[in-house]
Amino acid sequence: MNNILISDNWLRDVRIISSPNWDQRPIGTKIDLLVIHSISLPPGEFGGEWINDLFQNSLNTKAHPAFAALSGLKVSAHLLIRRDGEIIQYVPLAARAWHAGVSQFQGRDKCNDFSVGIELEGCDTIPFTTIQYTKLVQLTRIIQKIYPAITLERIVGHNQIAPGRKTDPGPLFDWKRYTQKLNSN
Repeated sequence: MNNILISDNWLRDVRIISSPNWDQRPIGTKIDLLVIHSISLPPGEFGGEWINDLFQNSLNTKAHPAFAALSGLKVSAHLLIRRDGEIIQYVPLAARAWHAGVSQFQGRDKCNDFSVGIELEGCDTIPFTTIQYTKLVQLTRIIQKIYPAITLERIVGHNQIAPGRKTDPGPLFDWKRYTQKLNSN
């Protein structure tokens, strides 16, 4: 993944599944925040196409009782890192993905306007995989090269920009492990 090149704000050598759930950022917006999320559908289960279906507005909400609450929801993220390390991109990096919802960072509302969102396939109760941390570090470095204003202090969990509403990436996300790997050569 060290050779991933950017073409029209899409990463090369990753799986592309274009989501309709994005729009243009406000004119003049500086991208300076990275938000780390976690997602599993159904909750606590991994694999399959449910996340892709959700981000493409084609999730069969009758397929599982937990999906009923997702009916009509239009969300996306820029990127997803699966448990096995596969990376999927849904939204061009320069575009506004709909990942943060009602959110605030350092007094600024609407974090979708100025952030990149990365989902990790996971949940609050199961540790993330080693390959997910490796791929997250690689993606973070690429994103920081494109958007140098995203410093270590401007990388947050969804829970930090939507406290009380969101818990992801969850208590088992190892921030120390991630930042140490990010800071190493």
